[in-house]
Amino acid sequence: MDWHVGEWAIEFEPASSTLACSHEASGARLSGPLSFLVEGADGPTPWTIVVPRDSVDGRPALLDENGDVQGYLTVSGLGGAVRITAVHRAAQSYRGTLTYRARAALGAQIFACRTRPQADYRVVQMASGPADSALNDSLFDIATDTALRFDGRSVSIRTGAPGDGAPRFDVAVTAAVHDAAHAALVFELVPEYYRARYVPYYTPIDRTRCPSPPTGWMSWNTYFDTAGEKENLDEARVGAEHLKPFGLEIWHIESWQDNSDKLPVSEFHNLTLRPNPRQFPRGMKWLADQIRELGFVPGIWTVPFGTGDAAFYESHKDWFLHDAAGKPMRNWCGLYVLDPSQEAVRRHMENTHRTMAEDWGYEYFKIDGMSGRHSSYSAHFYERDEVRAAFKEPCEDPFRLCVEALRRGIGPDRIWLACQGHYSGPEIGLADAGRIGADIVGVNRPPDWHNYRNQAWTTLNQLFVNNIVWYCDPDTLLVGEAAPLGMVRLATSVVGLPGQMMFAGDKLAQLPPERMRLLQQCLPVCDVRPLDLFPIFEMSPVWDLKIHRPFAEWDVVSLFNWEEDAHDIAFSFEEIGLPPDGEYLVWDFWAQAFRGACRQGFHAAVPGQSNALLAIHRALGRPQFLSTERHITQGGTSLEALAWDDAARTLSGRVRLVEHDPARLTFYVPEGYALREATADGADRVESVGNPDGTATLVLERATPGAAAFQLAFD
Repeated sequence: MDWHVGEWAIEFEPASSTLACSHEASGARLSGPLSFLVEGADGPTPWTIVVPRDSVDGRPALLDENGDVQGYLTVSGLGGAVRITAVHRAAQSYRGTLTYRARAALGAQIFACRTRPQADYRVVQMASGPADSALNDSLFDIATDTALRFDGRSVSIRTGAPGDGAPRFDVAVTAAVHDAAHAALVFELVPEYYRARYVPYYTPIDRTRCPSPPTGWMSWNTYFDTAGEKENLDEARVGAEHLKPFGLEIWHIESWQDNSDKLPVSEFHNLTLRPNPRQFPRGMKWLADQIRELGFVPGIWTVPFGTGDAAFYESHKDWFLHDAAGKPMRNWCGLYVLDPSQEAVRRHMENTHRTMAEDWGYEYFKIDGMSGRHSSYSAHFYERDEVRAAFKEPCEDPFRLCVEALRRGIGPDRIWLACQGHYSGPEIGLADAGRIGADIVGVNRPPDWHNYRNQAWTTLNQLFVNNIVWYCDPDTLLVGEAAPLGMVRLATSVVGLPGQMMFAGDKLAQLPPERMRLLQQCLPVCDVRPLDLFPIFEMSPVWDLKIHRPFAEWDVVSLFNWEEDAHDIAFSFEEIGLPPDGEYLVWDFWAQAFRGACRQGFHAAVPGQSNALLAIHRALGRPQFLSTERHITQGGTSLEALAWDDAARTLSGRVRLVEHDPARLTFYVPEGYALREATADGADRVESVGNPDGTATLVLERATPGAAAFQLAFD
């Protein structure tokens, strides 16, 4: 039997009890068996789903073991939604469960996720690779901005084998005939999921220009406006030694403009391309060349919307905005603010940025003054009635025209950080990244707890667009001694665990080794996407990164204490989307300590304004990988292979090493096994030891960057 329900074509094959559903416009497909089990004293009994036995079309019947029709499946829907309800016929006493197990397909860039916010939001989900979670309720296709959402008494979505090169998922949705609240199983095609709700300019992230979140260093949060060419190059030499081998890419120059060595920004000479002669005597092209010789990509900060240069204003007075009394309009960007309605003004924005890109050689642009919380920044400023009244030319959307001009100026291949960008604006599709919050410090002040907490707050608010439409920039990761070690470890997890941009900003030569190590442990940025596709406005204490590789899967869980006093923070394995019936091994990353094998859940005493960072592995009953100290994802960026040979009792793998950096890997060794020997090809140093806590440690090192293939043999 086949029929149409809303936008879906439905076909039911009684012989195999297969329900096939197709949505032509989106390409969504669902196909799999429907089943109905009735609860009885002797256990569940299957009933048969058959074509109607009466004249009501589109209503399959539930046939009991005696051949009698005892209920029906009503299939209804509107638009992209289909609702299949199990209903009694006459006898209302039986209890039964309807289950639809379908193979689902939607598009080429599909992944499982959550699209329904929770009332009590304790757990934030992220994933690297095709990781599964019992908390997921939807599939989302990045390419088409389409969600396929499921609802019922229970929903399970598991990654299946791909078909025709595209991902496939195994979905199981149940409904209960005796449960009025969950008597139906529902699936709904939601087109324009982001565009209609959050991102009107929705464009899927394009990795061609920027294949991973930008990483780098910038001066402002430590030097503020005083760093010249000497300070930048001195820091870059330290960065080349200590951070570049780990994956730091960009060296970014701030406050370079003439008259830009002292705040406020509104007084800077932002529009003339004259560098400050005291701080940058050899010019910006020379500095870009020096940065490139050190192995970094040169970056530059610009504020193209206004200036504090009175001479430039006087010579281009018609380019600027004036109020009704003829007085120049001003905001954060300048004492004199450009009129974006004029083509000549936008051409100036375009041409100056083309000069910086093509003639000076800068490849990364942080364009500031774009948006924010009020009219000090351009997007808000241009929307004000008195400002729009001052435009010389009719202009419906001046900010969009500016954004387009700026992209033309820097060119198609340069990386662009929109500062502060907003995902609801025209920067999407043109900028590669967006600054998501305020400065991590106040002017001429070190960071404090308020700053670090706000960095986490803005990350939670906007994480759902990260790696979907652009990369989120939470501002620099500051790990210096102005803040306690526990606090900067918390910041390291906030910035690094979700796969956001990672820019350092401390005076690098002054960092103790354990704090420099925190920056190294965020490099390179792991490829992470959100699983919760909506903004979060609670300070959630549990952040769960699910890592899936072809050879292994594990969770990295951060327990955040947002309060001043110490607290015990707990979670159940079911709460983070893991099967609740298993045994799990817990490794404490900051303490570098094994916390044992646990069932049901885990809890830790977390000091105030700090976090615990854990690796969670399902216990396999034989030696297995636990963690590597190299990166906060504990293998997510460096582990390339793992394999267990049961007959030979060997665990082999491959790990990528940084030159002259000892990699410390930890393995679980259960009772009945003892480490006999460790070997490695591609490593100049191989050391191993069995530990009293039931773990083994392997240390590998090589003189050049590359991979080492290791093997652990057990008695």
